[in-house]
Amino acid sequence: MNCVFVQIRCRPGTAYRVADEITLREIHSELYSTSGEFDLLLKMYVPADADIGKYINDNLLDIDGIERTLTTLTFRAF
Repeated sequence: MNCVFVQIRCRPGTAYRVADEITLREIHSELYSTSGEFDLLLKMYVPADADIGKYINDNLLDIDGIERTLTTLTFRAF
């Protein structure tokens, strides 16, 4: 599994609805509300044999209310 962090910017007034939809899909390990440029921080594990971009596109980016994302790939835990 590949650990990936996705920062999510939502359209105004949609962050809670977006978070609820992510929760229902059960694709996350952890999900936080954040301050700053992005509204949500999602930690997820992508199967090792999956294309990370396609997996995120197919499982996350079709949620209404998501305006922009920033994905950070991880390589090693210390």
